[in-house]
Amino acid sequence: MRELDYRDAIKEACIEEMDRDPRVFLIGEDIGVYGGAFRAYSGLLDKYGPERVINTPISEQAILGGAIGAALTGYRPVAEIMFIDFCTLAMDQIVNQAAKIKYMTGDALNVPMVLRTQGGAGRGIAAQHSQSLEAWFYHIPGLKVVMPATSYDVKGLLKTAIRDNDPVVFIEHKMIYLNKGPVPEEEYTIPFGVADIKREGKDVTIFAYSNMLFKALEAADDLAKEGISCEVFDPRTLVPLDIDALINSVKKTNKLVVVSEAAERGSIASDIMAIVNDKAFDYLDGPIKRVCGLNSAIPYNSKLEQACIPHKESIIKAVKEII
Repeated sequence: MRELDYRDAIKEACIEEMDRDPRVFLIGEDIGVYGGAFRAYSGLLDKYGPERVINTPISEQAILGGAIGAALTGYRPVAEIMFIDFCTLAMDQIVNQAAKIKYMTGDALNVPMVLRTQGGAGRGIAAQHSQSLEAWFYHIPGLKVVMPATSYDVKGLLKTAIRDNDPVVFIEHKMIYLNKGPVPEEEYTIPFGVADIKREGKDVTIFAYSNMLFKALEAADDLAKEGISCEVFDPRTLVPLDIDALINSVKKTNKLVVVSEAAERGSIASDIMAIVNDKAFDYLDGPIKRVCGLNSAIPYNSKLEQACIPHKESIIKAVKEII
């Protein structure tokens, strides 16, 4: 099978959906001539023109306000916010408008909008450009939250997101845009709420998503050399979450380590622990372990930045503490 960069898989998903449905358009800062902050839209302005690749001023409120308005009139916008940190400037549009319009109109109106953004640390761009803020959106009823890690998953899930009739917060990670992975040439989509076991195992389940998935797989490789078999569980979508698959994995391995790059306090990792305690407590042979980022702003200094986020070694340590 051919291999595509993560960002090329994003681009291919957009092209296929824009060709399939004339209501789909792209809107955001620097997405025109520049092709987006991480060049996922390179060449699309020439292909579709400024009516469907809309370059905006530096105003997150305008980008998302315009996208919501367009969605309410029948279009299917893909709105890019350059860094997830900048969603703070448009939280009213995301949380009080996009997420609630369907509910407040008794299902008379839908907001079929994708908010594409990226988060995470690793590029040395400091505290206002490196956060992992998915828990904010995970907390809000009415929003779907998608965090794919591989080229295959990002293409299939982005196509599903564009076709979805509800607002989808689609979060990528800045460190994986150039990662390559197999992507079929034929069209496919991936349904929301269906997790993927990236590695089968029997001794412990490692729940990990986005860039932390790769750290978990590295840890699993090293642990296998010591005779410890890890099952690496990728939820792919956080809302909806494939709870049944997670519980079945925990029933199989009887142990769970939850890995998230976000700060530990109030994290998705904490909620995953609560869900498993509620639904599979009798199957656990030991305490659930969290491996999360520090409760700290992300430093600019590269060594301090790396000290703030989980790594292979911290995952291995957590696994060994419960084996």
